[in-house]
Amino acid sequence: MTLIALSDIHFAYPGQVPILQGASLRLDPGQRLSLIGPNGSGKSTLLRMILGLQRPDRGTITVFGTERRDEADFHPVRRRVGLVFQDADDQLFCPTVAEDVAFGPLNLGKSRHEALEIVDRVLGDLDLMHLRDRITHKLSGGEKRLVTLATVLAMQPEVLLLDEPTNALDTKNEARLLEILNALPQAILLVSHAPEFRVKLAPETVRLEDGRLLRD
Repeated sequence: MTLIALSDIHFAYPGQVPILQGASLRLDPGQRLSLIGPNGSGKSTLLRMILGLQRPDRGTITVFGTERRDEADFHPVRRRVGLVFQDADDQLFCPTVAEDVAFGPLNLGKSRHEALEIVDRVLGDLDLMHLRDRITHKLSGGEKRLVTLATVLAMQPEVLLLDEPTNALDTKNEARLLEILNALPQAILLVSHAPEFRVKLAPETVRLEDGRLLRD
């Protein structure tokens, strides 16, 4: 079953020219796909649409075999699809790293004990246990980026949407992130301006051009 299918998506921000004019895309289980295109072409908008954070003016969004239209349709999608935002500060809002990583599992109905077990497992898997009790807003940009990934993986998503995941990462942390992501089983839709990172993680590419998606 196709995980995500966007069909004939049209969208314009109020008072601006349309950025999406018939964009169509599909992501299948295990597939790793890079979405490329100029700044402002609508790449981040498409990722947000998959989660219902932005709605198209026209077109259909089908996730896990079900067409999604209303807010209620997207609630189950947000439990199963994880988005790593372009800016880590949009994603981290709890006082400590452990609380940020526990937030998602607690929202999914896990007990405090279960959530903290998930925190320790995910931070251990990512080799981030040394950050567990740190104050989130005092972390470096690279540390915040890795913690945002931990918050998403704690939800055990079936699909990962990555919006410029190498932002604020030095070479060492970028290599670490790549190692982590390549070891994961999830299908991935990647937006990244880093060509080498794309080639190593998601070499299959679609280009967003003049509001449409074209195979590169």
